Amino acid sequence: MTVNLNEATHLAAVKGIRLAAGASGIKKNNTIDLVLIEISEGASCAAVFTQNRFRAAPVIIAEQHLSESSPRLLLINSGNANAGTGESGYRNALLTCELAADVLGCKKQQVLPFSTGVIGENLQVDCFEKSLPELVSQLGSDNWLMAAKGIMTTDTVPKGITREIQIDEETITITGIAKGSGMIKPNMATMLSYIATDAKISADLLTECLKTSVEYSFNSITVDGDTSTNDSCVLLATGQTDAAEIKKSSAGFSVFMQALAEVMQTLAQSIIRDAEGITKFVEITVCNAVSYDDAKTVAYTVAHSPLVKTALFASDPNWGRILAAVGRAEIDKIEVDQLSIYLDDVCIVEEGARAGSYTEAAGQRVMNESEIKITIDLAMGDCQATVWTSDLSYDYVKINAEYRS
Repeated sequence: MTVNLNEATHLAAVKGIRLAAGASGIKKNNTIDLVLIEISEGASCAAVFTQNRFRAAPVIIAEQHLSESSPRLLLINSGNANAGTGESGYRNALLTCELAADVLGCKKQQVLPFSTGVIGENLQVDCFEKSLPELVSQLGSDNWLMAAKGIMTTDTVPKGITREIQIDEETITITGIAKGSGMIKPNMATMLSYIATDAKISADLLTECLKTSVEYSFNSITVDGDTSTNDSCVLLATGQTDAAEIKKSSAGFSVFMQALAEVMQTLAQSIIRDAEGITKFVEITVCNAVSYDDAKTVAYTVAHSPLVKTALFASDPNWGRILAAVGRAEIDKIEVDQLSIYLDDVCIVEEGARAGSYTEAAGQRVMNESEIKITIDLAMGDCQATVWTSDLSYDYVKINAEYRS
């Protein structure tokens, strides 16, 4: 199930981007599993990749190719992560780039490969070889929704969003898609996300925009605390709008950044709203911390607590579990006797102890909701951070126990 998540039904085209998606046979159930995103010449590209030390072969190659050339094609497969496959996995990923480059008519360094799915299985290169010619012939600007479906694994709905903004009286479009619902604790982005705009913006500034937006979106979510071997997030700017180039000094820069942040945060939250086995969407805000890092560490400690997550699933206002999680957060200092904790508008802890105004009935009222906000006031500084997470249900265990079956 999902929690208040609307399935993407239409995503606007972005000038300079064409897409195609089809079933190549990588997935056992013969559903869509291969996606192409063609990028016009002269576009800017920025990307961030997983910090997991066991990085998948396509991640290594994508990062290498991005440093060598301006990409013309993103080549994405689902159903097989091509991770933990050693030298043969690297060769296979590189071969898929060569196959795609031959069909598209570009250099292999201009192809960035991405994979998601089961770890430790060899990639079926023949599936690419037989499918690529037809997919290239099907490239079109209106295939964003098909692409969103093609990158799914355990996702229950395709995730995507479009935002249009006005700069210099010209319309700029931002469209993005993402996949992920488990093995989610990104240490850069989500499992896979692709965002494109027709804005004019340099690669260096685009990279800065991406890294800033990632921190407050994909790097602020967690389902289970597991950082994937394949996490990748790509931001493309084709420059095919009539609006002037966006620069830091431009009047439109803040407008662009606000729209980009909204797109990325919506995609990130969509991953949580579609988390494996989810019944609760939970926002955890830690405020008045000494530093942003301290605030985020406390928030993630609560979000990763199995006891907190199972209490959320049970709708049990067992506030002691939240308090205990805060207390073990690995930050230098917590003034326990100053700390306050809220469930939505209900104060459950004040000055480090049960709030005098708290009642079990009030706590139960909040815990019965499908969306819950936990606020932790450290009363030590002026910094804050927010993390979004889910509960831990029977279905999460079942989905992951049966993942390969």
